[in-house]
Order: sequence, then C-alpha cells, then structure tokens
Amino acid sequence: MRTDTPSPAPHAADTHDMIRVQGARENNLKDVSIEIPKRRLTVFTGVSGSGKSSLVFGTIAAESQRLINETYSTFVQGFMPTLARPEVDVLDGLTTAIIVDQERMGGNPRSTVGTVTDANAMLRILFSRLGQPHIGSAQAFSFNVASISGAGAVTIERSGQTTKERRSFSITGGMCPRCEGMGSVTDFDLSALYDDTKSLNEGALTIPGYSVDGWYGRIFSGCGFFDPDKPIRKFTKKELHDLLYKEPTKIKVEGINLTYEGLIPKIQKSFLAKDVDAMQPHIRAFVERAVTFTTCPDCDGTRLNEAARSSKIAGISIADACAMQISDLADWVRALDEPSVAPLLTALGATLDSFVTIGLGYLSLNRPSGTLSGGEAQRTKMIRHLGSSLTDVTYVFDEPTIGLHPHDIQRMNELLLQLRNKGNTVLVVEHKPETIAIADHVVDLGPGAGTAGGEVVFEGTVEGLRASGTRTGRHLDDRARLKPSVRTPSGLLEVRGADTHNLQNVDVDIPLGVLTVVTGVAGSGKSSLIHGSVSGRDGVVTVDQGAIRGSRRSNPATYTGLLDPIRKAFAKANGVKPALFSANSEGACPACNGAGVIYTDLAMMAGVATTCEECEGKRFQASVLEYHLGGRDISEVLAMSVDEAEEFFGAGEARTPAAHKILDRLADVGLGYLTLGQPLTTLSGGERQRLKLATRMADTGGVYVLDEPTTGLHLADVEHLLALLDRLVDSGKSVIVIEHHQAVMAHADWIIDLGPGAGHDGGRIVFEGTPADLVAARTTLTGEHLAAYVGS
Repeated sequence: MRTDTPSPAPHAADTHDMIRVQGARENNLKDVSIEIPKRRLTVFTGVSGSGKSSLVFGTIAAESQRLINETYSTFVQGFMPTLARPEVDVLDGLTTAIIVDQERMGGNPRSTVGTVTDANAMLRILFSRLGQPHIGSAQAFSFNVASISGAGAVTIERSGQTTKERRSFSITGGMCPRCEGMGSVTDFDLSALYDDTKSLNEGALTIPGYSVDGWYGRIFSGCGFFDPDKPIRKFTKKELHDLLYKEPTKIKVEGINLTYEGLIPKIQKSFLAKDVDAMQPHIRAFVERAVTFTTCPDCDGTRLNEAARSSKIAGISIADACAMQISDLADWVRALDEPSVAPLLTALGATLDSFVTIGLGYLSLNRPSGTLSGGEAQRTKMIRHLGSSLTDVTYVFDEPTIGLHPHDIQRMNELLLQLRNKGNTVLVVEHKPETIAIADHVVDLGPGAGTAGGEVVFEGTVEGLRASGTRTGRHLDDRARLKPSVRTPSGLLEVRGADTHNLQNVDVDIPLGVLTVVTGVAGSGKSSLIHGSVSGRDGVVTVDQGAIRGSRRSNPATYTGLLDPIRKAFAKANGVKPALFSANSEGACPACNGAGVIYTDLAMMAGVATTCEECEGKRFQASVLEYHLGGRDISEVLAMSVDEAEEFFGAGEARTPAAHKILDRLADVGLGYLTLGQPLTTLSGGERQRLKLATRMADTGGVYVLDEPTTGLHLADVEHLLALLDRLVDSGKSVIVIEHHQAVMAHADWIIDLGPGAGHDGGRIVFEGTPADLVAARTTLTGEHLAAYVGS
C-alpha cells in the first residue's frame, strides 16, 4: 500500500507563469511571438537597431502602462499622456511594469539629486524637528519656498450677519531672497543685448527673436515709454530704466491690449528659466555671450536664506548636510541617536545607503539633477525601487551598466538579482557579456538591424546562446588583445591645476596624434577632467551623450544636413525650386501637412494615427513626385537605406559629392541600415549617439573628444567602432575617449586612469602609460580588470 499522498494539482491562479506575446509588429518587429518566464531575469540581446527596445519598451511595457492608465477615471486620464495600443495581436499575463530608462533627468535648474529622490524632504523634516534654534516647519528649510507675509480685511458671514475682520498671515520659507533659490545670480553684459549707436527701429536689439518686424518690435515702438527713433545711448536715465527693468505694465498697441515688460526680466523668464544645456544652439550661444552666472554672494550658492542656514543639528546645518558626499552624510545620519524621530532616521538612512549600494555614494544631494549622466540618472531612479515592498511587478531596464566601470558592474548585477529574488520579473536590454551571463533566460533579436532585424533568432539559456551561432552567440566570448605596438605622440595637450568638481589640482599631459583612453570608476573625475579642461579649447570637437532633440518630422536626412544637397540636386535636375522637395515646406502634402499620417485626437482616449490617403504616407504633393533624379522621386530616395543611397549618389546621373560625403560618414559609424526618412523619435539610444558622431565628424578640429561611444553598441559593432577610431587617428586627428569598455582600453595607445575611488576618494591620476604597462603593473582597479579581460 502507498502511504504518500499524491501532490495536489496546482491551483489555477499559479498557472500564469509566462508573459505571452503574439504577433508583435511595433517598428521593425516582424510578427514576433515569444513567451517570457515570470519571476525570472530575462536579458534581451541583439545588434543595435534589431528591435530589442521595440519589443520590451514599445510593446510589453507600453501596453502595461496603457492598461494601468485606463483604470483611472476619465477625468484623471485627461491629465496623463495618452498611449496608443501597440501593434500586437495578443499580450497575455502582463503585470504592472516599472520602467527605469536612460532618459536624462529634467533640465529644471531647481531640481537636485535630493529633490528627485525625496532625501531632501526627509532632511527638511529632520531639521524642523531637531534643528537649533527652531525656525519653523519643514518648508522653512526648502529653497523652493519663499517667505511671504501679508495682512488685510476679510468678510465673514456669521448667523446671517456680515462682519469684517482684520487677518494677517505669514509663510516662512527657506529660499534665498537674492538668487530666488537658484544658487547663482546673473549679470548681464548690456553691450550683448543692444547696439547703443542705433535706435530700436534701426534694429538696435541683438537678442534672438527680438526683430523690428516682429511682435516685440511693435511693442517697443508703440509702448510710448521712449522714442523708438532715438539712439539708445541718448536715452535719459528713466527711458533706459523703462527699456531694461520696467515691471509688467498693461499697454495698448494698435488697438490690442498687451503687457510691456523690461528686457532683463523678460530674458530671465523666457531664457534663464531653462537649463543652459536644454536650449537651442543659437539661444545658448546668446546666453553664454550675454549672461554671466556667479555664485550668489548672500547664500554662497547654498540656495537657502540665513535663517535656514543658522539652524543646526550637532553643528551641521541643512546646507552643510546637502553639500556632503552622500556616503559621509549616511554615516552622520547613523550617528544621530534621537528616539523622537527614530522612524525618520531609519528611512533617511536606508535611502542614503541605497545611493552607496548602487555606486552613487560620491554624489551630493545639492548636485543639480540636469548634470547627471544617463547612467547616473538611471541608477538614481533605481533608488526609489530598491527598498520597495512591491513584488510580482515587472522591472524594465535599458542598459543599466551604462557608465559603469567593470568593477561596478558586479554590484549592479547583484541589485538586478536582488529585485528578481523578491519575486519580480526583471527584463533587461543589455550588450555587456557580464550582465548577459547572469540571465535565467535570454532572447536574442536579429539577425541584423533595421529592416534586416526584428526577428527572434534565439531563445533559451546563456549556454544555449553561446552554442547557437547567432551574431551575439559568436561574439559573446570575444576578447580584444593588447596592441603589439603603439603610436608615437606628435605633441602634448597640457592640463594644469584642474580642480573642476572633485579633481584635486590635477596636472596631466594628454598626448596628441594618438588614441588616448581616459578611464576610472564612475565618479572618479573623468568627465570633470576632459569636459572641464579640454572641451572648451579651440579645435576640440566634443561628442557627448546629450540627447538629440528632434520631433517626429526630423529624420537622419534633416539632422545631418544631407537633405540640403539632395534637394538642390533634385531642383537642378528638374529646373524648379529646392523648397518643393521638403515635406516641411512647399512640397508638403496639403492633407497631412507633410507628416505622412493624420492624427485624430480622441480626447481622453488614445489618439489614432492613420496613413494619409492623399499621399499614401509619402508626405509630398503628387505633383512633386513627378520630378525624378536618376529615375527615383524624392519619397523613394527618403525610403532608401544609407547603404543604398551611398551607391545611388556615388555614381551615374544622381552623382552628388556633397550628399555622398555625409552618407560615407553615416556608413562609417555603422548606421548603413538606417533609412534616410526614418523619424528620429524611433531611433535607439546607441543609434542617436552614432548619428551625432557622424554629424560632428564634419566639424573642422584636430582633437575629437568622445564620451563613451560604445553606449548601446553590440559586441560585434565595437570592432567597427575601433576601426573608425583608428581611421580618425591615421588621418592626423587626436582622439580622446572617456570609456569603460575593456576592448577600447586594450586598443588604446595611451591610458590615463583616474581614481583610486569615487567622489573625494578620487580626482587624482593613478596611472599614465600604455595598456601593456597598465596590465603589467596591476596597481589600479582598471589594471586588474583589464588584465583579467585580456587573459594575462
């Protein structure tokens, strides 16, 4: 007789252990159907542009977010972004998705690391409870709250009788009144605002957008505060004050009610409310020319007023606490023994410890969030989720190892596994073999990029991927070798006494005419050294990781300037105007205004985009498509890939050397598969950076500075990039690369290693020399990891 009881059948609720995707067609996906295991770590691999982001972000995460948004009332949905349903037949087994992407943090100058992670909010409460002398509630320590007070009569109805009473109120804020919580004050160079030898009607104003013919010209000429025909240098004191500083005043110009305001407050509101890096290039050039930012003398850059700075705990004010390195601040918080605020200290300590755990202990809470790199911003967003009690959610990561030294990647892997072990589904888009190695399940997309990709070429374990013969599988164990010989420098670029951020008075000679790689752990001072002391010099072309700004009307052809020679070639061949061959100008289809699709707004429901029936998505008027060049019309040219277009414009009737040159550079950086008319909004992060690199390669400069060019690059494409860097150096250029990828380090002629740690533990040069010497010495973290990588 059997005594063991048969195991009961699994409960129906426990059978939903897969996320099923059927028929995904978003962007370049070709009817993809896969099953992803829940509560496991799945890594999505494949060459850049193969469809990883389209599947993970554009399909799975987008649908999860859309379904959650639909649970809110229609009133609330009206305030949320409307999301269209992704192009997919069936999505089954979805859970709540939390997206941790690489988008840079907002460029609001009031936003700091402390405000975006809630650490500042907890610190403010702490100081309002324990700070001596006591100055008020938590908002008395906020640099975004101004102190105001007022008094007046209020009308109150009581028992059917109306009485008037005098009431007064006051709000105690922490904002510094001089700089209004910005930490810096602005001084204007008036000679950059106007030419005082001219009158306003003669175009004296040199501010972008303030032309005589525009609205501003009409306001200044019709305001009546000064004579617009009088040269500015002949203005009286009052007239000059009205032109520059007058507070907002209602006026009537040509029968229209308007508000007149002085130039300087107007510029402060329109231009200076934004972060300088987020401005359009011509506005940024004006601001850098006309405005000098100096540390506020009243608050010494802390943004806080005197009262907020005077209240202290154990001799430390909130300004001192925010300026501390987070790892030191965590120790200080732990040392506070105050039972009355014990839960607050525990929560604040846990948040600060998360920074240290994730490798951001070198930051300070007063660091503006707009200055964080893409990788730092992504890891800052992760902090919110590390201590979360949520389980059974889907975490979606976009290359979490970006900007991480090999030493820090191990730590990131542990965090991803920690999230999975709490019972969550973790989906990671990644290229680094160290992170692919920890996956429970791998989905490899390909076989190529763009139209040659969009298919699942492998699904299974990491061992299975190695043996699969796919492009990722073949390159997974690639190891670059050290170069047998290195180039000889042709000169030196001297940097003396560099002290930007955490640099400790660094002196270094950067060799010219060779490939120099600057490396070190995240936060060791690499970007501070290169961007702070090299980038601004004459003849230096810098390609950083800043986002490309472009609407859905922008595409590689418009961004690189390629469309100009193409339009001119079409115009010349057909004897018509070049403007006809622009979908944003005269040649645009009148029905869709050159967008190719017609957007129907359905109020609180997701809008619908339908292909324009008149131009069939070609974006041009039918009459424009009758003009041909080399047997092709303009819409057919924009539908070509870079490789096809390179051949087309290289020879025959359509030969256009100016266009061919730009296409050559696009192919050089590995973007041969992109179509010329593909909207910029559909490009992946790696593609955008390489597009920027191709554009900047045209700039005349002897020194190229590249900030982590391997971001978003597949293992197979890294060789392509190294060949491009070699070609640049061989053509007589000097190339300086900030990089963590060991293949680029091994390929360098000269390495400058910063460290030994991050924050105040870094900022020094710990090694200068050839990669072979670095591996032989093994005195630094970089040396140890590079030695392990090249297998010596």
